[in-house]
Order: sequence, then structure tokens, then C-alpha cells
Amino acid sequence: MSPKQTEAAAADPYFPNNGDHRYRTHRYELTLDYRPGPNRLAGTARITAIAGRAPLREFALDLAAFRIGRVLVDGRPGHYTHRGGKLRIKPAKAPAAGAAFTVEVHWSGNPKPVRSPWGGLGWEELTDGALVASQPVGAPSWYPCNDRPSDKASYHLSVTTPSPYTVVTGGRLLTRTTRASSTTWVYDQPAPTASYLVGLSVGPYRGVPLARPGPGSVAQTGWVPARLQGRFEHDFARQPQMMALFEELFGPYPFTEYAVVVADEELDVPVEAQGLATFGTNHVDGARGSERLIAHELAHQWFGNSVTIGGWPDIWLNEGFAKYAEWLWSEHSGGPSAQRKAETAYRKLLALPQNIRIGDPGRSLMFDDRVYERGGLTVHALRTALGDPVFFRMVRDWATSRRHSVVTTAEFAAHLARYGGHAADGLLDAWIGRHRLPPLPLAARATPL
Repeated sequence: MSPKQTEAAAADPYFPNNGDHRYRTHRYELTLDYRPGPNRLAGTARITAIAGRAPLREFALDLAAFRIGRVLVDGRPGHYTHRGGKLRIKPAKAPAAGAAFTVEVHWSGNPKPVRSPWGGLGWEELTDGALVASQPVGAPSWYPCNDRPSDKASYHLSVTTPSPYTVVTGGRLLTRTTRASSTTWVYDQPAPTASYLVGLSVGPYRGVPLARPGPGSVAQTGWVPARLQGRFEHDFARQPQMMALFEELFGPYPFTEYAVVVADEELDVPVEAQGLATFGTNHVDGARGSERLIAHELAHQWFGNSVTIGGWPDIWLNEGFAKYAEWLWSEHSGGPSAQRKAETAYRKLLALPQNIRIGDPGRSLMFDDRVYERGGLTVHALRTALGDPVFFRMVRDWATSRRHSVVTTAEFAAHLARYGGHAADGLLDAWIGRHRLPPLPLAARATPL
């Protein structure tokens, strides 16, 4: 995106109070100490950032109600206030327009989810450990950040916990060091990452390799409660095949590794993060009952994580492609075809009110099931219109040419026009820009996946 587009995307209409468009972050270095028993977190964040078009006389970070130890800007104490989830900082010397600067924040307290229309989001204390599920605005529940999806940065996390606990986050594990009764886990995620996609799990987990690193392969590891290892190995056994299919269809996996965690709690839905997905015990039944969700979360690594929406009104780009990836996996693995899946979704949508435009569903409906199902149908309609060879080339080029970038629906429409010609004229708008359902797409001119 151009600087002008970035600034336009910064003030998200669904969450206008989150984030600060006056600067952009480049790297977060987080040093955390977490004690599960008392649910006590102490942290230091060193954030490298770049000022916008004007001298940065004041700026803000999003951070929940922690105790602030100190705040430094370029090594000098800054004046700050902290209330209403905003840490507002006045540097002793304002960074010049376009200049790089660093801010260091020390904080501590008992992390808890932040309030949202969907309940608590972010840090969640478990019976034995914790997990982070931040989409869309939960990241400030545990670290100071510029909490807007268009501001992506690299991350370095050092997390110290009691030694019986495992720490899992996205990225590569660099070191694990035990001293006395504590262990420090150090991870690095060099790929640009939105704040809501920084995941973390702390618990007594056992590592289960799913695919080992090698020429042309992606390291895939599960972290599970020991008693669930057998079920997990059965339910996730085909994940490496999913990875191979999605790399063929969407391009190379965008990150270095992929981890999945099964938290020792039931969860309403799995949660994607960058290079990581978290499932609940209810998603591991030993009968592959949640395999479509495994495909869905894996697909988000391309659609949502690598190719990230600049604002939440465009959430259909994340969920529509992830939903369609479920159907593609079903078709590839011997289940119902994508056309059959589309027919089922269409019947479901016909029975529901047609009062949503999924291209801008509004904050209260952004996670409505209709965004997912109609999003998948939108992608299927494009496939039927373009035909398989052009459609899959279009999708792969979208995922690879926008790798690690921030996008909008308007950019996708422009990309589609280069492949669709008259076949896609008006189709995208009919599916995402209007309330009434268009006709069910006819059977795709499909070739077996």
C-alpha cells in the first residue's frame, strides 16, 4: 500500500479508537515473565517505530489496565498518561517526521481479557496455564502495541515461566534455557505480523512432530496435553497433506514453521495466529470430526496472516478464502465436492435473513456465520465464472504477489479484473456489496484437485 492508502486504512471505522496512525511500528522485542499460579505478568517492550509525516510530539500505544513502571523514548524518560486502554506518551524530544525511534515500556499486573461486543478477548487464564486469542482487538490485554491490522511488524519474544510449562508462539524457537526452577523460551518471528496475530500459549504440553523440516517441507509441530496425544495424531495426521495442497494452490507457505496447540480447555472456535493455531479439547475427538477447521486455520496463514486486511470491513477476504479452502480440501480428500459444499451453504443462507452486505458487514456482524458462508460462495462463484485454470492462477498470484502485505477489497477487485475480463463483471459486487443473494453458481468447470 502507498503511504496515502496506509493512512486511510489506519482509522478503522469499526474500531476508530484503536491504534495510532501518526507512526508505524517496525519491530517489537518483548521480554515477559509469567507465573501461572497467581496469573502474574511482568514485561518489558522495546518497540522500534517510524514517525509519520509530522514530528511526533505525542503518540499512543494500546494497553490494558496494568501498572506502568517506566516509559522511555530514545532512552529518555517520557511523560505519559494511562487510562481507558491508552498509554499516551509525550517524548522529551519529538522524533522528526519520517525518523526512526524506540519506545521502551515496563509494565506488570494480572492480565485478563479486554471487553468487546463478543465477550472477553486476548489473554485468557486457563485452569493450568494461559492462551492468547486476540482477534480483533485483544492484543492490548497483554502487551503495549499499535493495535490496528494495517500496522505489521516483526517480533522477538522472550518468555520465562516455571519449568514444567511449555511456551508456544509463532516463529522459530531460538533457545530454551533452564535456570533453577524457571525456563526461558526465546522465539523470533521475522515476518511482518499484525498485533492481533501474535499468539501465545503457556501450559504443560507435549511436542508431537507432524512434519519434520527438510528440503521443500515445512516443519509442523503439535503441542498437546499428554492424554490427548493419540487422538491428536489421528485427527491431525492429514495436515501435512493439506499443507502440500495449499502450497500447490496458494503458493509457498508464507512463514518458516507451523505450530498447533490443543489447549486443555474447550474452546468455542479455534483461533488463528501467525504461524500458529489454537484448538480446544472439543476439537480433538479421535474421529477427525473437526478436520474442516484444521484446513480453515491453516488456510489463514495465507489469507489473513500473510495477506492481511488493512481494515475490518474487509474481513470477508480472510474468512471467505479460508472457508473455501475447507471445501477445496474436502474435494481433494475424497469428501463432498466444492460444488456440493456450495449448494449446502446456499440452502443455509436462503433460510437466513438477507440483510447483510459481507463486503462491509458492520462491527456487530463481522463474525456472523453469513460472512463465512457467503464469503466461501463468493470465491466459488469466481471459480465457476473464470474456470479452474484462470481461477487458480488468479488466487495463487494474489497470495504470492501480496505476500506479507496489507490489502483492501478494492485492490482485490483490481487484481480480479486482470484475470476475469467480462466474466467477472459485476459478480464480486453482487456477492459482497448487496444484501440479496445472487443465484447459486452453476457447477464449476472443475478438474480433480
